[in-house]
Amino acid sequence: MTTHRTLIRNGHVVSMDPTVGDLPSGDVLIEDGAIVAVAPSLPVEDAEIIDATGHIVMPGLIDTHRHTWQSLVRGICANWTLADYYFGIRLGVSPEFTPEDVRLGNRFGALDALNAGVTTLLDFSHCNNTPDHSDAAVQGHLEAGNRAAFCYGFFESSPEGSRFGDHAARIADFHRIADTYFASDGLVTLGVSLSELFGLPWADTVAELAAAREREALLVNHAGCVFGSPLANGIVEMDALGLLGPDMVHVHCCSFGDEEWEAVARSGGKVSISVQTEMNMGFGRPVFQRCARHGVRPTLSVDVVSLNSGDLWHELRFGLSVARADAADRFNFADQMPEKVSTTAREALTWSTVNAAEAMGMSDRIGSLTPGKRADVLLVGGSAVEQHPVVDPYATLVFQTSAADVRTVLVDGKVVKRDGELAGIDRHRLAAEVDAASDQILGRLRQAGRDLPGTPPGAWAAIDPVTQAFYAEARKAVENARVTA
Repeated sequence: MTTHRTLIRNGHVVSMDPTVGDLPSGDVLIEDGAIVAVAPSLPVEDAEIIDATGHIVMPGLIDTHRHTWQSLVRGICANWTLADYYFGIRLGVSPEFTPEDVRLGNRFGALDALNAGVTTLLDFSHCNNTPDHSDAAVQGHLEAGNRAAFCYGFFESSPEGSRFGDHAARIADFHRIADTYFASDGLVTLGVSLSELFGLPWADTVAELAAAREREALLVNHAGCVFGSPLANGIVEMDALGLLGPDMVHVHCCSFGDEEWEAVARSGGKVSISVQTEMNMGFGRPVFQRCARHGVRPTLSVDVVSLNSGDLWHELRFGLSVARADAADRFNFADQMPEKVSTTAREALTWSTVNAAEAMGMSDRIGSLTPGKRADVLLVGGSAVEQHPVVDPYATLVFQTSAADVRTVLVDGKVVKRDGELAGIDRHRLAAEVDAASDQILGRLRQAGRDLPGTPPGAWAAIDPVTQAFYAEARKAVENARVTA
């Protein structure tokens, strides 16, 4: 078999690996999708040459929580709270998505990510309204060519008229998807998106956890995002029942107390912070300081492009601003000034590279430009004003960079964006498809007389009795476990 070699030549290499270091002028050699060498100069001739002069060469960014399907309703949640999102998107827009909409939404959302230098997504896929929707969701990623953990979600978007069946049917469909698409390794790997804890019977939550672990699938969990309610919490109960683990990514965590934080840290759990969603929709403060206090390495996620950009560069600079501001509060409140920043730009970049790779169980494959890892690589730079001069590459990346500055992107050694253009994509045709699909989805809602977001008054109070009942089931399970221990 012929070996395919690519040499990225003469770039400013930001490896994110302390053993490799950073090279103001360096080369990266790729063979058959793997990084084989990083050095100041590699005398290689029999390779495709990518000239990186004037560019930063770095590992691809990693997003640890994105509802990719929502790319077809970009920006619809601009003035919505979390309750509006739940009733408007989860119970309103989602039921109107056809399987073809899900496929297109995932493909377009993944291409949006690649365009911005996000080479790996944790796709929290909770628009699996029928088995056909589940298949289509996977197909969207396979067509886009990104690396992803497809985290199958069991959420019922039409509780009064399910087109799927009972919860057991969803568990069975998860196993069907696992057998159909994930029998061997590939760019898209298997995960599970837990339904919000105490939003369904406790036995169903336990069944979702068991299905995931039977398949050794990555787990992701919305947690600590509803103040004044047990909904989407359950950390203490899972801890008491031995259900937490290092295979879990806990998203948001804004309402956690010390007991929850100690349980997550003790279990080796990971945390994903969605800065723009949390601060705009009323979740609470992003949890950088609490991660630091409890020794948990933070990661970042876009969450929903139905609100904000699919561009992790925004999350990085907003996140770093929040982390620094929160750390400075203790000085400012004492009428003092901090003498240094709490977090450097390089430390922030770890949130979306090495930390995120670890969170997704992929640190042996991605997250740094390390020989032996897969070649998910970005070339950032070009002629844009904000890219010159590069005094500090980390400052340029975190504070100055946008999707337009991501000039070339490789996933597993394959070029998927070159010189600022997505490879093999007719952007105008794709945009027309996406616009038409969005119009049709929202048109079906209008024809049904469904106003968005359609949030009832006192939304959280209205669902609290059901939540409390499911919470009581979990507490009873904990007590029974203690009695029999």
